[in-house]
Amino acid sequence: MVANERSWWGWGNVADAVSGNERDELLQRVSLLLPDADLTEHHPPSPTELGVPAPRLDAPTPLRHLVSDDVVDRVAHSHGQAFRDVVRMLHGAVEDVPDLVVRPRTEQDVVDVLHWCAGNDIALIPFGGGSSVTGGVEPRGLREAYRAIVSLDMTSMNRILEVDPVSRAARIQAGAFGPAIEDGLRPHGLTLRHFPQSFEFSTLGGWLATRAGGHFATVYTHIDDLVESMRVITPVGAAESWRLPGSGAGPSQDRMFLGSEGAFGVITEAWVRLQDRPRWRTGASVHFDDYSAAVNATRRIAQAGLYPANCRLLDPVEALLNAGTPTSGGVLVLGFESAARPMDEAMAVALEICRDHGGTVPDGVRSTDATQQTDRAGAAGTWRSSFIRMPYQRDALARSSMIVETFETSCTWDKVEELRDAVTAAAMAAFGDLGITGVVSCRFTHVYPDGPAPYFGIYAGGTWGRTVEQWDQVKAAVSQVLLEHRATITHHHSVGRDHRPWYDRQRSEPFGKALQATKSTLDPSGVLNPCVLVDPLSRRG
Repeated sequence: MVANERSWWGWGNVADAVSGNERDELLQRVSLLLPDADLTEHHPPSPTELGVPAPRLDAPTPLRHLVSDDVVDRVAHSHGQAFRDVVRMLHGAVEDVPDLVVRPRTEQDVVDVLHWCAGNDIALIPFGGGSSVTGGVEPRGLREAYRAIVSLDMTSMNRILEVDPVSRAARIQAGAFGPAIEDGLRPHGLTLRHFPQSFEFSTLGGWLATRAGGHFATVYTHIDDLVESMRVITPVGAAESWRLPGSGAGPSQDRMFLGSEGAFGVITEAWVRLQDRPRWRTGASVHFDDYSAAVNATRRIAQAGLYPANCRLLDPVEALLNAGTPTSGGVLVLGFESAARPMDEAMAVALEICRDHGGTVPDGVRSTDATQQTDRAGAAGTWRSSFIRMPYQRDALARSSMIVETFETSCTWDKVEELRDAVTAAAMAAFGDLGITGVVSCRFTHVYPDGPAPYFGIYAGGTWGRTVEQWDQVKAAVSQVLLEHRATITHHHSVGRDHRPWYDRQRSEPFGKALQATKSTLDPSGVLNPCVLVDPLSRRG
């Protein structure tokens, strides 16, 4: 086995997959929760035995040194990392596979590939780490509509080009993965401080294209807030914004490309805002006996101007499943960090708010500085370890017919408990219609003064061979509830192809027309990641 060999069908590295005692303990927990679930293990096929069609074209001679037509490479670029992607790969269901994978090394390579595709009716899908969970990098339904499909893998453009320590900013190429970015900034004492769960396997360009959210609960957690300027190559030319701390000069150019998911152009590099590396950290796990009291305590902290780095409320189901902590009201995983000063005072104020709402801190408060290395104790430490392993455990359970998927949203504080109850009821009703059993968990990943971002987990015993369609039915039911409660269809996972039906209903008609006009102007041939955000007008009919 090659060290750090990426899985072609599932999450992360092959060597890190769930096995042995970890798998046995995982299935034992599932059996206790869902005793009727069929947990027979199924294995993925070999990608060389999938009957993948041969490429339908050759790249022009000047581009051939950038091109791969390897079957495994093409299959690995045919899907993202959502539950439905993983299950389809386990079944060998690879209906749409790129004809070629192209890895540009320079911006001129990107220009040349765009020119080739636009002039030859070739769909071009920008690809970073491939960690999309919304169908954003999948050529779904494009095989019959285009002469060919090309996956534009940007990971060879992966350098930190400049660091400006005075302004605390860096110019970084779009294909740089999260760990490489932090490794490159560490000698400067700086950090981008953007840590999505996919950090190890996602790129700067992917974060920008999907408006990614990081791990931190407040303030600078969205990639939007960390962008100083961007450079994007479109079929009609390069678009580059100025480096500015802020500007009121009309609508924001960067905001147009942030979240555009490769439909308007290919992001090649960006100047991003940096921060000093934190030195002081303090954390605690607050237990509650009443969920409503826990929600109110979390709201009070979010509205108190304390700006915790972590303010993650786990409901009782989430606390039990992923932190191993039985409570009747949930657990608030609370943390503060700073490069400038100890954060004990902020923690004390937050805990006072929690105690006013019945919260207790059985494991005490943990405070460290960067010179100390200590284990994370209590529910917070257990949950964080589980958080890192969640995608691998999802894959292991998917191999045993389990439906294990998440979806996220945001809403205002006055709606959050009603929304949680409605989502849970809709999911449970869908389980009943499908004749399966399952549970629904909820945690807050981000909090704002006016509302949280609830993140729901679905765990159900599915039927092997039907788990994708079973999940799709659950997904449709809960998505309808989100729309009815005017909660967003996605807070930080992007739109992709999976969320399009509900995104089309969430956005206003005038804004949809503006997006359509932008697509037609920047991509007149309609070849850039077709059918994410909008359908290319030039392809209708």
